[in-house]
Amino acid sequence: MKIATIILAGAAALAIVGSAALAEQALTGKITKLDRINSTVAIQQTQNGTVGANTGGAAEEFKVQDASSLDKLHAGDTVTYSATETGGAKTITKLQKQ
Repeated sequence: MKIATIILAGAAALAIVGSAALAEQALTGKITKLDRINSTVAIQQTQNGTVGANTGGAAEEFKVQDASSLDKLHAGDTVTYSATETGGAKTITKLQKQ
């Protein structure tokens, strides 16, 4: 029983570390909604590759860590961003206009 517990704990730790590494990956998308008052932005992620490249997914809404980064952005702008998820809340840690 101890071995099973250790294996499950190790698997959980790897899952957390793996998701954190993916969260810091730079992504590209288009701003669909911008709310400077609440420091939130909705971004539709750009698809990679050629299969389904014309069909974008639904826009995801993020809280922005640095509200001043929204000052020079507008809906329709293409951006690169990095985001993390803590307790179910998605937060953009880096946001840059392309």
